[in-house]
Parts: sequence; C-alpha cells; structure tokens
Amino acid sequence: MASNTSKTARASVRAGQAGQGGALSVLGEFKYLIPLNGGKHAYVRNLTNGKTERLRTDSEAFVEEIRTLAAAGHAAKVRAEINNLAADYPDHGWDKTEKRLVEAGVFEG
Repeated sequence: MASNTSKTARASVRAGQAGQGGALSVLGEFKYLIPLNGGKHAYVRNLTNGKTERLRTDSEAFVEEIRTLAAAGHAAKVRAEINNLAADYPDHGWDKTEKRLVEAGVFEG
C-alpha cells in the first residue's frame, strides 16, 4: 500500500535533496562561499533569495551580497567561513577581503 504524503512533506524532501553534492554543505553546515581563481572570485550562496552569484571578491557587488547575508543574521557564520578560507589558503588574500568587509561595516549589527 502506498501512503499519501502531504505536499509539504514532499517539498521538504525535494528541498533537502536539492542541496546535495558539490561540496556545498559539510556535516549539515551550509557553505556561503565557494572560492574561485585563487580568491579573486567566489560563488556567494544567498539563503535569502536562493541564488548563487559569481562575484569578484574586490567588487562592491560582493560587499553588498555579504551585507545582505549579514543583515539576515548570517554575519558570524560568513565571517567564520572567511577566516577559515584565510587559514586554509593564506596566499589567496581572504584576510584582505575580510578587512575590506570590516571597513565597509558589513559585520556590524
């Protein structure tokens, strides 16, 4: 016998399956940044609108995208992710990227 599942349950399962693959989440943690080109570009995954943008890390568009995430309550996680990238890839300039974001007031509440 087949059981009838609700639309909500089916949508939840689809949403869970959509995020699988591609190193986008680790142990259930959502990855906001996917570094490209030695830190010159990054894919920025935005939970607020469901879009992923490819942006230069030294551009105003990158700053504004991170500002949107920070305003939505993701500032600490995004900053921790940038710090992890700086530690993992010290020659990619993530420390400078974080400094630019701090100077722009992105992480201020």
